[in-house]
Amino acid sequence: MRLRKQSLGDRNLIGAKVEATRKKKGMKQKELLAQLQVRGVDMNASGLSKLEGQIRFVTDVELVALADILEVSVDYLLGREPSGDEIE
Repeated sequence: MRLRKQSLGDRNLIGAKVEATRKKKGMKQKELLAQLQVRGVDMNASGLSKLEGQIRFVTDVELVALADILEVSVDYLLGREPSGDEIE
């Protein structure tokens, strides 16, 4: 597994949570990209890497698809609610 060389950007709020949730589920970027394709979201590996690194903007369609695929809420990805693991 490669480590991120560049620090996180400021172009979206969800990138770090998408990456952390994807990894927690044991999902590779390639698998996430395939699931996005099935949902009609056309994104390449570079785009996903930039999204996760917060150096690329995210569309509303992408946000909803990512939340559905990762089985979390849009509000969780936006940092507006804790995940089920963080609720005590």
